[in-house]
Amino acid sequence: MNIKARLKCRWRCSMFVIVAAIGKNGELGKSGDLVWHLADDMRFFRQTTSGGKVLMGRRTWESLPVRKDGFRKLADRWNIVVADSAFEGDFDELVTDLDGFIAENRSSSERIFVIGGGSIYEQLLPFAREIYLTEIKAEDNAADVYFAEFNKSDYDREILGDGVDEKSGIKYEFVKYLRKDKI
Repeated sequence: MNIKARLKCRWRCSMFVIVAAIGKNGELGKSGDLVWHLADDMRFFRQTTSGGKVLMGRRTWESLPVRKDGFRKLADRWNIVVADSAFEGDFDELVTDLDGFIAENRSSSERIFVIGGGSIYEQLLPFAREIYLTEIKAEDNAADVYFAEFNKSDYDREILGDGVDEKSGIKYEFVKYLRKDKI
């Protein structure tokens, strides 16, 4: 790739893309699990990340259910887990040096979807050009993991869709935030 194409890619490409579902107060997790399990959000997550690489922390990996075939990894995605070198699992790639991984991949043209948890979101947020949030119009005071704060005025906001969960009656919006400045 020539230098002009590479510079263009740094501006237009989204190397690290954050995907999360958050409550009114940024609630992400509770007792090692998601706060909400909304069918449309799960479908949105699957459609957004399928065919790509997903980056997650060890606790997020451990929270994934084991499938019928005995595997935990998310199907149709390259699963990358950030943990120490002694961690084992059926994931595709283990990252033991997140700073090194960021440096290696931030100028790549390949999208890497950051899917949690809270600490991983916080560390990757400064490098993400796009953020896909399911903004859930509810609160949970028992949440113990929150999404990293970010200045929404630094982003263009586009509502991709909205709805009401059939089981719980909870309202939500699928929102894409696109960073206004270069990173």
